[in-house]
Amino acid sequence: MQKYLSLVFACVLSSLLSIFLYTRFIQSNRVVWSGEAGDARYTGLVDKLFNTRSNKGFLSAAPTNFIESAEVATPAVVNIRALIQSGNGIWGGSVSGSSGSGVIMTPDGYIVTNHHVIDKSTDIKVTLADKREYKAKLVGSDPSTDIALLKIDESDLPFILFGNSDSLQVGEWVLAVGNPFNLESTVTAGIISAKGRNINILGGGTSIESFIQTDAAVNPGNSGGALVNTVGELIGINTAIITESGSYEGYSFAVPSNLVQKIIGDIREFGVVQRAFLGVAIEDVDNERARELGLPSAQGVYVTRVNADGGAADAGLRDGDVILGLNDVRLKRTPELQELVGRFRPGQELTVEYWRQGKKYKTRVVLKDSRNTTSVARVAGDELQDDIGIELRDVNKEEQRVLRMPGALVTSVKRGSIVYDTNMQPGFLITSVNGNRVNNAAEAIDAIKRAYNSLALDGYYEGEPDLYSYRFKKRE
Repeated sequence: MQKYLSLVFACVLSSLLSIFLYTRFIQSNRVVWSGEAGDARYTGLVDKLFNTRSNKGFLSAAPTNFIESAEVATPAVVNIRALIQSGNGIWGGSVSGSSGSGVIMTPDGYIVTNHHVIDKSTDIKVTLADKREYKAKLVGSDPSTDIALLKIDESDLPFILFGNSDSLQVGEWVLAVGNPFNLESTVTAGIISAKGRNINILGGGTSIESFIQTDAAVNPGNSGGALVNTVGELIGINTAIITESGSYEGYSFAVPSNLVQKIIGDIREFGVVQRAFLGVAIEDVDNERARELGLPSAQGVYVTRVNADGGAADAGLRDGDVILGLNDVRLKRTPELQELVGRFRPGQELTVEYWRQGKKYKTRVVLKDSRNTTSVARVAGDELQDDIGIELRDVNKEEQRVLRMPGALVTSVKRGSIVYDTNMQPGFLITSVNGNRVNNAAEAIDAIKRAYNSLALDGYYEGEPDLYSYRFKKRE
């Protein structure tokens, strides 16, 4: 009997020892939730051996609610169909088109989209999320940033508020909202993968590529749609994907909202983008150059050339300087500098922090345009002289009071030109081009240039109530 009691005692003691060892070392490797949500603790044998702590506090592990953001954004994202006519008319030509998305920015119908969605189009149709359809007018576009501004005649429309794209952080949740192929709004979620990306798709020496990269799914037809944060604010315009198959493969890119806001503001106010330049040629700083120059890190923008008479030259910058920051914003690479400068207009000032011969300096640079002037850029008026033979200008306040309507005033007609043969006279006020209303010379010039072949210029002469219409074809 004593033998059996000893055996039972040994079993109990072994079990208690096993429980003690399990709770002391092994069990503590599991997650234990305590206190408020997100207060998770990890403690285990590794912690004890290496005197470490694994209490990370999973602040981002809680479920993220995208419902409110989607409800704000989806009514303001539209479908855009742009038709392009080629050939010499109905019988000898053909009509093609493109489809994309757009974002309503104001309740009175201003819509932002990509330049490549409406490029060379002769007819633009916009379909709202509630299926209402409108004919849109192109207010203006900027190929260097791939942004265009449209206008439809409507009021009390749902619209999206601008967010601050500078505040975005890598890893932050975002939604991509599009309206492709009239499938109504589609919403996908992802995170910010990177900022300041240059993928060399826009071309040209003056293009600005400082894209927000995300892994939110963006497919053909979503170009021009909205990238929004979790409160429904616009923080980018979805523009491109990198793909080998033609479909989404995990890399999508958006124009930052702070740059978009400046571009469409210029187009709406002036008809053209007021583009400012520092007046330098630049490239990224690599590790080898950083060591040569004694920089603490391989960050900043290396100045390879300072343009004569540019803003940088006036401020004393030299070849070989490294620009470290603009207006107290630190720079890592060239796309960031291009984006920041692209938000300013000629004549505005920037504080530039730069590195020269082992020391930091600061200076003030007055930005200039491509002609090294600080004046506001406007259309010259003679852009159509060689094409159809007319010069245009905006009407002044006195003429506006007399004519009582906006438009583009014809100031001269070139003898022997296409327009000369129509008997159009100087003083003709163009109020529409191919049925699309124009409010100034910039809009008229852009509409005439975009027309493929046939043109109809409607308008009035001062003191005459009748509408005049001049119809002709542009030369091949």
